[in-house]
Amino acid sequence: MVLADLFKICAYGGRWRRPNSHILSAARRNARKFQRGRSSLPEDTSNGYEAVAEEFLRRRLGSPSELAIVREWATSLPRGGSVLDVGAGSGEPLAAALIAEGFDVSAVDASPAMVAAFQRRFPGVEVACEPAERSRFFDRTFDGALAIGLVFLLPAESQREVIRRMAAALKPEGGLLFSAPRQVCAWDDLLTGQTSSSLGADEYRRIIAGSGLHLVGQHVDAGENHYYEACKPPG
Repeated sequence: MVLADLFKICAYGGRWRRPNSHILSAARRNARKFQRGRSSLPEDTSNGYEAVAEEFLRRRLGSPSELAIVREWATSLPRGGSVLDVGAGSGEPLAAALIAEGFDVSAVDASPAMVAAFQRRFPGVEVACEPAERSRFFDRTFDGALAIGLVFLLPAESQREVIRRMAAALKPEGGLLFSAPRQVCAWDDLLTGQTSSSLGADEYRRIIAGSGLHLVGQHVDAGENHYYEACKPPG
């Protein structure tokens, strides 16, 4: 995808799609409503997604190729290992797939509506409603951590901080997977109207290396979403 195609981007949980007119109209209405109400709301740490959670949950379906990448990454982790899903949303479809495969999943999302949906779907799974940058889960260690459709929603320094904190929370030989465009680019999220941005593949590689991880692979799904896979060296 080239920069001239950025108008096609519709960020539904990290999905790159050409939105149809119905989606565009609904998204723009939601964005206008959100912008009008921002001044009267308390601090929004969900990057605008709390205001559009209902529509997001209706449309967050995932794709077979996205699930295939996450499942393949999970094969590098210990069977039944601990996984932190950062920006988990309702848990569908990614946390659901990991739970079904026997992983001990913990989840965090900054949207109360998303977390409530997660709790209804997975009542026995530990989930916290808090911004990724300040998550208490980073005081623990995990065999794996993933952040799909989240990193590029954050300001640049928060992106660096979240990647570094995910890396620090990995056990030796633990695995990290996150998604972000490989281009350096910025665009308005069509659901929230807020700015999303990618630091670009070169910068993400530097952050990964600076966090003490080895980049072991990059993947692209059928929707042209880009994934970075990294691993922590043995202790």
